[in-house]
Amino acid sequence: MIAKQKERERAIKLRRKGLSYREILVQVPVAKSSLSLWLKSVKLLPGHAYRITEKRLAAARGGALKKKNQRITLTKEIKDKARAEIGQLSKRELFLIGVALYWAEGSKEKEHRPGGRIIFSNSDSEMVKFFLKWLLEVIELPKDKVYLNIVLHETSSHRIKEVKKYWLGKTGLSAEHFGKIYFKKNKINTKRKNVGENYFGLIRLSVKESSVLNRRIQGWTEGIHQST
Repeated sequence: MIAKQKERERAIKLRRKGLSYREILVQVPVAKSSLSLWLKSVKLLPGHAYRITEKRLAAARGGALKKKNQRITLTKEIKDKARAEIGQLSKRELFLIGVALYWAEGSKEKEHRPGGRIIFSNSDSEMVKFFLKWLLEVIELPKDKVYLNIVLHETSSHRIKEVKKYWLGKTGLSAEHFGKIYFKKNKINTKRKNVGENYFGLIRLSVKESSVLNRRIQGWTEGIHQST
């Protein structure tokens, strides 16, 4: 009992110095339930309470940072393994990917609007880059058949020069391949996430005199879904 009493007195003394329960338990190794009972009536000074709160927040931030770093490491491992699984793509594989991509994102010929040209719209620069590569290298389309328009929210109209430079770099095309910039009106209460300096609008890639190619792509897509 004397030993227990001494532990209690030491715990109270340490608490009055502003130590947290965890810090006290290092020096007074007792059950946490006993410590809580002993210190229930001990009041902390404002400065001590602030210190303990800051330490608790710092520990929480440290734990969150550790989890974030673990997630980043795990994500990298997953992506590296998945990337290696793809390997080198054959020309036929590139061909089929391009067809599927246009099937998902391209403009199709309609019965009420025959003769529609190739129009591919997307904001993902890598997707635009791939489809352009598909047209030029797989389909072997002449480069002068391709032209691009930029579609941009009007709130980014002051960034036209920056946006043009971005898409010139991503596509590798010269300025003569770029046409008009179309502006979209913003809603007042918009919940869009694609805003700020990382927003570059979307590209509307078109191909001149391409109604026949559009019909061929539709035939290829039909061939894909008929074979599955």
